[in-house]
Amino acid sequence: MSDISMQQKWDRHYKDANVGAASRVLMENSHLLPSTGVGLEIACGMGANALFLAERGLTTHAWDISPVAIQGLQHQADTRRLPLIAEVRDSIQDPPVSESFDVISVSHFLDRTLLPALIDALKLGGLLFYQTFTRARVDDSGPRNDDYRLGDNELLTLCCELRLLVYREEGVVGDHRNGFRNLAMLVGQKK
Repeated sequence: MSDISMQQKWDRHYKDANVGAASRVLMENSHLLPSTGVGLEIACGMGANALFLAERGLTTHAWDISPVAIQGLQHQADTRRLPLIAEVRDSIQDPPVSESFDVISVSHFLDRTLLPALIDALKLGGLLFYQTFTRARVDDSGPRNDDYRLGDNELLTLCCELRLLVYREEGVVGDHRNGFRNLAMLVGQKK
């Protein structure tokens, strides 16, 4: 799919969307966040994670391929007077600069080739908060294509350069009605 058609797809998706809640990996582990610094949300969509980071005092950048999403997010940030800069940017084609962020957040997005650049973009001691879909699932939520889902413990392997602080991936073990299903979450710190 070309960048233009991908952009149009996501513009249609976000046209009538609401912001929603920040990802569980951020909400459940917000005590690990620094009180100041520079944050980034990749593939931010409506920017729930970016708003969450900005509300906690980080100067936050939010990137997405959809101008519709970025315009809505910047409006939210301006209305709430938050330190947030939303930008239309394809993170895969134009990844972040080396050692430029204290916190990077990614939710419900997976491009394995981008992970090394994200880790490189963290400052020493910087934190990566990552949450996305797994192939082991109990329902049909998330992408249909398994290329956009993690294999068992794959996120651990992709982020092995980081100091592991938090990891959760429950797969299909036990009572499927409870727990953290269809997803993996990781918080890692750059050594």
